[in-house]
Amino acid sequence: MKKIITSFLCVAAATALALPSQAQITARNKYLNAGIGIGAYTAGGIPIGASLEVDIKNNISAGGFVDYARYGYKAGGYSWHYNFVYFGARGSYHLIDVLSGNEASKWDPYAGVSVGVRTAWYSDNQSDTDFESPYAGGVFAGIHVGSRYMFTDKVGAFAEVGYGVTALRLGVAAKF
Repeated sequence: MKKIITSFLCVAAATALALPSQAQITARNKYLNAGIGIGAYTAGGIPIGASLEVDIKNNISAGGFVDYARYGYKAGGYSWHYNFVYFGARGSYHLIDVLSGNEASKWDPYAGVSVGVRTAWYSDNQSDTDFESPYAGGVFAGIHVGSRYMFTDKVGAFAEVGYGVTALRLGVAAKF
Protein backbone atom coordinates (compact mmCIF):
# COMPACT_ATOMS: atom_id res chain seq x y z
CA MET A 1 0.00 0.00 0.00
CA LYS A 2 2.93 2.33 0.70
CA LYS A 3 4.12 1.83 -2.90
CA ILE A 4 0.69 2.77 -4.24
CA ILE A 5 0.46 5.92 -2.12
CA THR A 6 4.04 6.95 -2.94
CA SER A 7 3.47 6.37 -6.66
CA PHE A 8 0.23 8.35 -6.59
CA LEU A 9 1.89 11.27 -4.78
CA CYS A 10 4.75 11.32 -7.30
CA VAL A 11 2.36 11.40 -10.26
CA ALA A 12 0.21 14.08 -8.59
CA ALA A 13 3.28 16.22 -7.88
CA ALA A 14 4.54 15.88 -11.46
CA THR A 15 1.10 16.85 -12.78
CA ALA A 16 0.90 19.85 -10.47
CA LEU A 17 4.34 21.05 -11.56
CA ALA A 18 3.38 20.72 -15.22
CA LEU A 19 0.30 22.90 -14.80
CA PRO A 20 0.53 26.71 -14.70
CA SER A 21 -0.15 28.68 -11.54
CA GLN A 22 -3.76 29.15 -10.34
CA ALA A 23 -3.83 32.71 -11.65
CA GLN A 24 -3.11 31.47 -15.16
CA ILE A 25 -5.54 28.52 -14.98
CA THR A 26 -8.62 30.71 -14.47
CA ALA A 27 -8.34 32.07 -18.03
CA ARG A 28 -7.67 28.66 -19.59
CA ASN A 29 -10.00 25.94 -20.86
CA LYS A 30 -10.42 22.84 -18.74
CA TYR A 31 -11.53 19.55 -20.29
CA LEU A 32 -13.20 16.80 -18.25
CA ASN A 33 -13.86 13.43 -19.91
CA ALA A 34 -15.73 10.62 -18.16
CA GLY A 35 -16.35 7.33 -19.92
CA ILE A 36 -16.05 3.58 -20.31
CA GLY A 37 -13.38 1.58 -22.08
CA ILE A 38 -13.68 -1.32 -24.48
CA GLY A 39 -10.78 -3.73 -24.98
CA ALA A 40 -8.78 -3.43 -21.75
CA TYR A 41 -5.08 -4.19 -22.20
CA THR A 42 -4.68 -5.75 -18.76
CA ALA A 43 -6.68 -8.96 -18.37
CA GLY A 44 -10.35 -8.06 -18.70
CA GLY A 45 -13.19 -6.04 -17.35
CA ILE A 46 -14.62 -2.78 -18.60
CA PRO A 47 -12.57 0.17 -17.36
CA ILE A 48 -14.47 3.25 -16.21
CA GLY A 49 -12.62 6.45 -15.64
CA ALA A 50 -12.11 10.15 -15.99
CA SER A 51 -9.45 12.55 -17.15
CA LEU A 52 -9.01 16.26 -16.53
CA GLU A 53 -6.75 18.46 -18.65
CA VAL A 54 -6.07 22.18 -18.56
CA ASP A 55 -4.77 24.32 -21.44
CA ILE A 56 -1.21 25.30 -20.66
CA LYS A 57 -0.04 26.87 -23.91
CA ASN A 58 -1.73 27.45 -27.26
CA ASN A 59 -3.12 24.03 -28.26
CA ILE A 60 -1.40 22.01 -25.51
CA SER A 61 -3.21 20.68 -22.43
CA ALA A 62 -1.93 18.65 -19.47
CA GLY A 63 -3.56 16.95 -16.50
CA GLY A 64 -4.31 13.61 -14.96
CA PHE A 65 -6.49 10.52 -15.23
CA VAL A 66 -7.87 7.70 -13.11
CA ASP A 67 -9.49 4.42 -14.24
CA TYR A 68 -10.93 1.38 -12.46
CA ALA A 69 -11.63 -2.08 -13.88
CA ARG A 70 -12.83 -5.30 -12.27
CA TYR A 71 -13.48 -8.74 -13.64
CA GLY A 72 -14.08 -12.13 -12.16
CA TYR A 73 -16.12 -15.30 -11.90
CA LYS A 74 -19.00 -16.39 -9.68
CA ALA A 75 -20.66 -19.83 -9.64
CA GLY A 76 -21.81 -22.40 -7.10
CA GLY A 77 -20.89 -20.38 -4.02
CA TYR A 78 -17.35 -19.68 -5.23
CA SER A 79 -16.24 -16.33 -6.55
CA TRP A 80 -13.00 -14.59 -7.41
CA HIS A 81 -12.14 -11.25 -8.94
CA TYR A 82 -9.30 -8.98 -9.97
CA ASN A 83 -9.34 -5.23 -9.39
CA PHE A 84 -7.23 -2.76 -11.35
CA VAL A 85 -6.70 0.94 -10.62
CA TYR A 86 -4.81 3.10 -13.08
CA PHE A 87 -3.79 6.71 -12.46
CA GLY A 88 -1.29 9.12 -13.86
CA ALA A 89 -0.54 12.20 -15.94
CA ARG A 90 -1.45 12.91 -19.54
CA GLY A 91 -0.98 15.63 -22.10
CA SER A 92 -2.61 16.37 -25.44
CA TYR A 93 -2.04 18.50 -28.50
CA HIS A 94 -5.31 19.87 -29.90
CA LEU A 95 -5.27 19.72 -33.70
CA ILE A 96 -8.19 22.00 -34.64
CA ASP A 97 -5.99 24.83 -35.96
CA VAL A 98 -3.96 22.41 -38.04
CA LEU A 99 -6.94 20.50 -39.49
CA SER A 100 -9.57 23.18 -40.08
CA GLY A 101 -8.16 26.58 -39.19
CA ASN A 102 -11.39 27.31 -37.27
CA GLU A 103 -10.55 27.73 -33.59
CA ALA A 104 -14.24 28.25 -32.66
CA SER A 105 -15.31 24.83 -33.99
CA LYS A 106 -17.44 22.46 -31.89
CA TRP A 107 -15.09 19.69 -32.99
CA ASP A 108 -11.86 19.24 -30.96
CA PRO A 109 -9.50 16.56 -32.35
CA TYR A 110 -6.40 15.81 -30.25
CA ALA A 111 -3.52 13.39 -29.79
CA GLY A 112 -1.35 12.82 -26.77
CA VAL A 113 0.69 10.72 -24.38
CA SER A 114 0.30 9.50 -20.83
CA VAL A 115 2.35 7.91 -18.09
CA GLY A 116 0.83 6.20 -15.11
CA VAL A 117 0.82 3.56 -12.43
CA ARG A 118 -1.27 0.38 -12.49
CA THR A 119 -2.19 -1.38 -9.28
CA ALA A 120 -3.74 -4.85 -9.27
CA TRP A 121 -5.07 -7.19 -6.59
CA TYR A 122 -6.91 -10.50 -6.43
CA SER A 123 -9.42 -11.85 -3.95
CA ASP A 124 -11.74 -14.83 -3.61
CA ASN A 125 -14.22 -16.01 -1.02
CA GLN A 126 -12.54 -19.31 -0.07
CA SER A 127 -8.78 -18.87 -0.04
CA ASP A 128 -6.90 -18.96 3.26
CA THR A 129 -3.55 -18.26 1.65
CA ASP A 130 -2.20 -15.38 -0.34
CA PHE A 131 -2.50 -15.80 -4.07
CA GLU A 132 0.29 -14.50 -6.28
CA SER A 133 -1.45 -12.40 -8.91
CA PRO A 134 -0.15 -12.76 -12.47
CA TYR A 135 -1.16 -9.11 -13.00
CA ALA A 136 1.49 -7.13 -11.21
CA GLY A 137 1.24 -3.40 -10.77
CA GLY A 138 3.77 -1.05 -12.25
CA VAL A 139 4.45 1.96 -14.40
CA PHE A 140 3.05 2.13 -17.92
CA ALA A 141 3.09 4.57 -20.83
CA GLY A 142 0.27 5.23 -23.23
CA ILE A 143 -0.75 7.14 -26.34
CA HIS A 144 -4.17 8.35 -27.43
CA VAL A 145 -5.89 9.94 -30.40
CA GLY A 146 -9.35 11.30 -29.87
CA SER A 147 -11.96 13.89 -30.54
CA ARG A 148 -14.63 15.79 -28.66
CA TYR A 149 -17.78 17.17 -30.19
CA MET A 150 -19.42 19.85 -28.07
CA PHE A 151 -23.22 19.90 -28.35
CA THR A 152 -23.28 23.13 -26.31
CA ASP A 153 -20.52 25.45 -25.12
CA LYS A 154 -20.06 23.24 -22.04
CA VAL A 155 -21.26 19.66 -22.77
CA GLY A 156 -20.34 17.15 -25.44
CA ALA A 157 -19.20 13.61 -26.19
CA PHE A 158 -15.76 12.14 -26.83
CA ALA A 159 -14.11 9.07 -28.31
CA GLU A 160 -10.47 7.98 -27.98
CA VAL A 161 -8.41 5.14 -29.39
CA GLY A 162 -5.01 4.28 -28.07
CA TYR A 163 -2.71 2.16 -26.02
CA GLY A 164 -2.38 2.21 -22.23
CA VAL A 165 -5.51 1.30 -20.30
CA THR A 166 -8.01 0.51 -23.07
CA ALA A 167 -8.13 0.36 -26.87
CA LEU A 168 -11.34 2.41 -27.21
CA ARG A 169 -12.95 4.85 -24.79
CA LEU A 170 -16.35 6.53 -25.19
CA GLY A 171 -18.08 9.00 -22.93
CA VAL A 172 -19.26 12.46 -22.05
CA ALA A 173 -17.11 15.57 -22.13
CA ALA A 174 -17.30 18.90 -20.35
CA LYS A 175 -15.44 22.12 -21.05
CA PHE A 176 -15.20 24.85 -18.45
